[in-house]
Amino acid sequence: MHERLSVHNVTFLGSSPAELQRFWEALGVRRLSILDTQLLDRGFTGLVTAGDYRIEAVYHLFGGGRVPADAKQIRTARTELARLIDAAAAARARCIYLLTGGRGPLTWEQAADRFSAAIEPCARRAEAAGVDLAIENASSLYADLHLGHTLRDTITLAEMAGLGICVDLFHCWAEAGLSELLARALPRTRLIQLSDYVLGDRALPARAVPGDGAIPIRPVLAQALAAGYPFGFDLELLGPRIDREGPLAAAQRAGTTVTAMLAELGC
Repeated sequence: MHERLSVHNVTFLGSSPAELQRFWEALGVRRLSILDTQLLDRGFTGLVTAGDYRIEAVYHLFGGGRVPADAKQIRTARTELARLIDAAAAARARCIYLLTGGRGPLTWEQAADRFSAAIEPCARRAEAAGVDLAIENASSLYADLHLGHTLRDTITLAEMAGLGICVDLFHCWAEAGLSELLARALPRTRLIQLSDYVLGDRALPARAVPGDGAIPIRPVLAQALAAGYPFGFDLELLGPRIDREGPLAAAQRAGTTVTAMLAELGC
């Protein structure tokens, strides 16, 4: 497994910390991509410390799943994220990536303004703590939880809020002008998540092992590396195809495939 690769813990969702540790050892990973609840679990972070792993990224749902609207909701959302930022700094986690919370009855523009204002003190706190905050692009199937559904909109929101970007290639690979969008996004990009898609697959979440489908992973890796992107590549594997193969076997095969791509690109 290439040193810049991580395998997201959602690949092994429901596994105990001890089981996760066995998976990490089998995969040979040193970088971890984890959930916010895991970062706040002392037993989990103890394993990370004892094993000398590096936490590459932490997932967090801002505002409990809705863009905060009133003073109490804003205060709660900020308090929860501030707690996570402090825990990330203590654990030397590099990045926290976010879903923004859903917009409810608001327009996209109204919700984007509210999100940007609500998260601003957290962005300053994270910068002072040396922890990157980033917004992920995610399918509109998650509109109840998020605002950034295209890479274009995610870039716009990140620029408004002064945050980084987590590029989930699975959710943006088919967008028009992808290369130009990536060129705009890469200076802010703090994590790139990889998986594949087999054309015609309707069995959500429909992710596949890199190399099995139609997503142009190697050209995206080449563009990122040529632009000097310095951070990690995260394998996020889940869904029926992954379940049928077995999460560990799928992750091992994904690691082998992407490691070979990176080697071919001189990384």
